[in-house]
Amino acid sequence: MRGISILLTYAFLLAAIVVIIVRALPARHNPFAPIDLTAPPGVATPVQLARLKGDREACFTALDQAGVLYTPLEDELRGEKCGLFDALTLDRTLTPYSATLQMTCAQTAAAYMWERHVARPAAVEIFDAPLARIETYGSFSCRNIAGSRRLSQHAFGNALDVSGFRLEDGRVIDVEAHWDKRGKEGKFLRRVHEGACDLFSVTLGPEYNAAHADHFHMDMGPGRLCR
Repeated sequence: MRGISILLTYAFLLAAIVVIIVRALPARHNPFAPIDLTAPPGVATPVQLARLKGDREACFTALDQAGVLYTPLEDELRGEKCGLFDALTLDRTLTPYSATLQMTCAQTAAAYMWERHVARPAAVEIFDAPLARIETYGSFSCRNIAGSRRLSQHAFGNALDVSGFRLEDGRVIDVEAHWDKRGKEGKFLRRVHEGACDLFSVTLGPEYNAAHADHFHMDMGPGRLCR
């Protein structure tokens, strides 16, 4: 019994030390800290983003603090199996999108971080030109995964398809046209794809299958995949 008591004491001490260390970490490296969408991603960011899927209040608060403008949507079924829950219509972030987006709050949070910390800096670094617009095929769509009987994450506003990017100097970087190209365009697309993998649950591009030859699919669904 004395040995067990000593082991328990050491276990409690170890747990207390771990708690102290975790609390001392910067928020972006602390999985228990509220997420700051304006801060550069850290090791805890994927966990913090995933936690937003189950915390409506924390999610919308994070968007508000980041200055994202949106119109909240009432929870509703759309069709027999599709629907939008904890969702919004995106009004404005840092970069215009080519289409109106209706997405879940958590999907919007991940998209904002990707836009702010990945796509925009990459455009300036690689092209020396700011990002003017993100070309998109949209977000909510009540449909199955291509070639499947399973509902897509688009059916719940939990996915975003990006087909390209327009720079302020007029240049256009197109996923289908430039993915396999050498040079700045290919480098940029690889960079933003890799960055999406660090933030979204699932990121799919041209190397996944023919259905994604012309766009990046990024979602905050329950899976985990980067292709």
